[in-house]
Order: sequence, then structure tokens, then C-alpha cells
Amino acid sequence: MIVFAAASLKTALDEIAPAFRRETGQRVSVSYAGTGTLARQLEQGAPADLFFSADEDWMDYALRRGLVQADTVDALLGNRIVLAAPRDSRVALRLVPGTPLAAALGQDRLAVANVVSVPAGRYAKAALESLGLWPSVAGRLVQTENVRAALRLVERGEAPLGIVYATDARADPGVRVVDVFDSSLHPPIRYTVALTRESASPASRHFLEWLRSPEAAAVFEAQGFTVLPPAR
Repeated sequence: MIVFAAASLKTALDEIAPAFRRETGQRVSVSYAGTGTLARQLEQGAPADLFFSADEDWMDYALRRGLVQADTVDALLGNRIVLAAPRDSRVALRLVPGTPLAAALGQDRLAVANVVSVPAGRYAKAALESLGLWPSVAGRLVQTENVRAALRLVERGEAPLGIVYATDARADPGVRVVDVFDSSLHPPIRYTVALTRESASPASRHFLEWLRSPEAAAVFEAQGFTVLPPAR
């Protein structure tokens, strides 16, 4: 069974997939990348049984193109975005209108996932626009193919600040959270999962259902995700 999953899910799914195999004997292979990259790979015929998107827009993209089974789509998780810095950084900022974010960058750049194609980047841009900070930093970005790549730039000190998911920052001891963006500043962060059009194995459906199990929920919550109530 192959799962296409957003890069920000790696820490959680790397724990959940082996637990599912221990319980059921079914092996789960997870391919991680930016959500947009995965959606386009599905569109090009790449084999996968589940698509786990970091936002609803890319799941809608997959639905419109018939790449996933509409009756299996589930908005499973919520998350937050944060401003992160290297662990030893002393920068202190509050994310409010007028925050001197550009000045805090000095001569360096702000690490973000691609603000057009990657959900974390789109959330970051929306939040910065809501705060009135976007014009001051729009030309000061280093954009990455997924949010974990942005996190690595911060961890290595190659960027003094970055905008990543709260769960990413929590999973990386090399960074610290400077401040959390208020959730009203950007569209709701909802991770959605569905069986792909080609998926037909009972094991795939079982894994989709198992993602709602108490065992999986405990892992997601330990990583900082919010498990959303079922829509149906």
C-alpha cells in the first residue's frame, strides 16, 4: 500500500505506519513531498492508494480531476503556523501589525514553503498579508519545495527566521518558536485524506479508517495536531 502524504506529516506517519503493520500485518509505504507536487504526480499517473493533503484546496484539485474517491474524503487534522528561529537565536517578536519582521531578518531571508503551490507557504503569505507585513518581506523570501525544507534552513542557521507548522517546530529540537500566528489571520488549516481513484484494496480502506482510531489520534495529538471531528 502506498500513501502520498504532505511532508509535514512525516514524523507522525513514520510512527503510525509501523503501528498499523504490527496490528494488521499490512505494510504501508509513505512517499512525502509538498502537497502540490503529490497531486500533480497523481494526475500524471503515479501509483498511490491514499492521498493525504495539507490543505483542502489541493484535495479539491484532486476531486475535480477525478483523482480521488469523493465519498472517502475526510478532513482529519488541524494545525497552526509559527514563526521559528534557530534554537540559540535570541530574536523576540510578537506577531502583530507593525512587527519589525523585515528588520529582524537583517541582511538575510525568511524561509517559507513556496507561497503559490505549497499549503504552508500559502498560509504564511495570507497571515503576513493580514498583518500588513507582506510588502516588507515579499522580496526577502527563500522559498522551498515543502515546509520541511524551510524548517531545515532555519535549523541549520541558513535562515534566521522561517514560517512553518507548529508540529514541524515541535518535532525539531534545533529550532524554537518565536511566536504563533493567530488562526484568524489565514484560512483554516485542515489536512484531508482520501482513497485515490485507483485504490481498490481492502487494506487501503482499513488504513484510511485506522487513521481515525484512538491509537492514531494519540500519535497525531502527541505531535501537536488537532484531530478534527468526523464530518459524517
